[in-house]
Amino acid sequence: MGLGGVNTAKREGAVGESERAIKVGRRENERGDRVERERGKRARERGGGASLLREISKSAIEREREREREREREGERERERERERERERERRERERQRERERERDRDRERQRERERDRQRDRERQKERGVS
Repeated sequence: MGLGGVNTAKREGAVGESERAIKVGRRENERGDRVERERGKRARERGGGASLLREISKSAIEREREREREREREGERERERERERERERERRERERQRERERERDRDRERQRERERDRQRDRERQKERGVS
């Protein structure tokens, strides 16, 4: 075998070693992730530390968001009540306007009636005066 074969064997061995190193590193990373997960789980079970504060702040944020949504809903309900009151005021105003118009019409009709009565009286006066 020539010297070239030795170098090839070394190179193949190096490739094998680097693959093993990658596998070992991956296993170590996975083990590290698992350890971190376990650590976090134990911390949550103990009920303390930063993860608890995060949980508390998340729930506080969520409560604040819910309060904000409720304020928005209440504001919308209030605006709807105000619109309803405004519609009712407008309806009453239209009704008052119609009533005023009816009263005016009745007044005009009474005025016409009085005018007809006067006219009749004048005609009767003329008839009596002539006859």
